Amino acid sequence: MTGPGISRFGPEEEAEVLSVVRERELSRYRFDDHDGSAPLSKVARFEQEFRTLTGARHCLGMNSCTSALFAGLLAAGVGPGDEVIVPGYTFIAPIAAVVHTGAEPVLAEIDESLLLDPADVAAKITARTKAVIAVHMLGAPCDLDALGAVTREHGLLLVEDCAQAGGGTYHGRHLGTFGVFGAFSLNVFKTFTAGDGGVLLTGDDELYETAFALHDHGAAPLRMGVTDGPPLFGLNLRMHELTGAVALAQVRKLPDILRTLRANRDKLADAIGDLPGVTRRPLHDPDGDCATVLAYTFASAATAGEVATRLGTITLSRSGKHHYANMSQLRPDPPAPTVSKTPRPERAVLHRHYPPGSLPRTDDLLSRSIALSVGVVDSYLGSGVGIDVNADDDAIEAAARLFKTTVEDATKAAL
Repeated sequence: MTGPGISRFGPEEEAEVLSVVRERELSRYRFDDHDGSAPLSKVARFEQEFRTLTGARHCLGMNSCTSALFAGLLAAGVGPGDEVIVPGYTFIAPIAAVVHTGAEPVLAEIDESLLLDPADVAAKITARTKAVIAVHMLGAPCDLDALGAVTREHGLLLVEDCAQAGGGTYHGRHLGTFGVFGAFSLNVFKTFTAGDGGVLLTGDDELYETAFALHDHGAAPLRMGVTDGPPLFGLNLRMHELTGAVALAQVRKLPDILRTLRANRDKLADAIGDLPGVTRRPLHDPDGDCATVLAYTFASAATAGEVATRLGTITLSRSGKHHYANMSQLRPDPPAPTVSKTPRPERAVLHRHYPPGSLPRTDDLLSRSIALSVGVVDSYLGSGVGIDVNADDDAIEAAARLFKTTVEDATKAAL
């Protein structure tokens, strides 16, 4: 089980980490640098290089993508009384981030792309809706044209959860730069990694300043005094210097990692070809897809389940805390309104609940879909079989042959 980034670890990561250890500078701040002459910290250099790569105005390294979502939502003004629309197929983190702001998550359906359905988003908007979180699941960009049109029409904030799509683009522009902010993960299963960690990108000066204060005890960016806005109680959500060192080496490898993933995705898809009763997941921008997986949707859930069992994997409906139906926090127990079990329960009142069956289209699509790994080998996600980022042509051919044969055998058995 691994992601593309960690598969490319080498002397570059070692060198960056060793320099931190040898200099004994484990915080991004150089507390004895009174004249500003010390070299930039690893975290600051990572922020600078990721900002340059993506074309974002501001980049903030954090301790996780969840923290980036939480701080970003708070900085954007999301809070009690608000509703935030989130897809029913997502990791639980954006839902949790919304809950901890005091706002209420409202779940929407996905479409055949396995991403947030703009039409259902429009149908879920109420007078309380404040924001929409576009989650670029399985490395592919959402339909940002349609989602942007919906959010602009209704005066809503568009937020991008890019946890699984680091380095991805949409029509040539980097993900994370379309919304009011974008949040990224550096978890071990991601396109580039530091073990854990997160990033917030934004083009909004005020949001950046407020998010910085929230992530660093109320400080202004780079601790140049306190924030110019109203005083606030920030937290400690900072990125560690060792994390920044690994992230710095990894971000330099990201373009090459993505080129390899996309080339291998195309080879694997071509080798599989067309199969009866199976449809390849449509992509809103194939060139911008991170190509971490190759997903297929079957005509029936029974066939998908049989193929998954024979391959030793699972359908996407069973992928842990990615399918809302598997999230016990969203079930009405006791009956609504429910106060969830958090340290501050008064800030987490759920007036809507989502037991299995609440999003029938999402349930149906995920029950009929299987993801083959191209670079993210993760059985929990549902991509435990396929190839990894270092696969050669023989490994790609073997994976394609196995999938084709399994589909054909399962289809025959179902007749």
